[in-house]
Amino acid sequence: MRIDGQSALVTGGGSGLGEAVARALAGQGARVAVLDLNAEGAQRVADEIAGLACIGDVASEQDVSAALEGVAGAHGPARLVVSCAGIGTAGRTLGRDGPMPLTDFERVLRVNLVGTFNVLRLAAERMAALDPEEDGARGAIVNTASVAAFDGQIGQAAYAASKGGIVSMALPIAREFARFGIRVNTIAPGIFLTPLLQGLPEEAQQSLAAGIPFPSRLGDPAEFADAVLFCLRNDYLNGEVIRLDGATRLTPK
Repeated sequence: MRIDGQSALVTGGGSGLGEAVARALAGQGARVAVLDLNAEGAQRVADEIAGLACIGDVASEQDVSAALEGVAGAHGPARLVVSCAGIGTAGRTLGRDGPMPLTDFERVLRVNLVGTFNVLRLAAERMAALDPEEDGARGAIVNTASVAAFDGQIGQAAYAASKGGIVSMALPIAREFARFGIRVNTIAPGIFLTPLLQGLPEEAQQSLAAGIPFPSRLGDPAEFADAVLFCLRNDYLNGEVIRLDGATRLTPK
């Protein structure tokens, strides 16, 4: 699907991987809306790319619906949707103080998995009602999982489960949406230099990078954004999960 001139929505676009995606899409001529719970971050990125800032919780039907309506009013209905919003909370299932609080597990699943599904279902509803383009396409969606979905570490049960759910729903939803001309793909990034990791000491960053076969460094968010552009542009890529990790495999801990 072409990117130039299209209306796009990026969740989690106020920082990190989402910000890189929002900037990349705008650089390719898309009219981008940034949805983030962090109002300041969303507004900053939107201002810098001449886009639209939308504030809200991805797991809220009301917030996401309002964002999609706002996008449609400002830029036209979104045909490109990229979900990058997520949280990464660590905690052992059975720790020194007993079992993990169920609310902690539910919170991670709510934001990462339910939030991704919520954005996908509401965006697809609107895409399905659009006139198809010349190739029959009505839209393209890219979701963000993690390599933790495949080799999650100790303490990542909630995070791995949430990202594993995103991986598992990629194919069935792509098959379901085929009749509408809507593609769904997923990227599973490894260890990227996001604001969270930038706050770590240089020694800690180098230690993480040393475990990555090649290139032995942390991923650049721009590389993630480039993979998103590929997923959106390549019309034959559908229902796929792409690991973007420098061939790393997470150790148990």
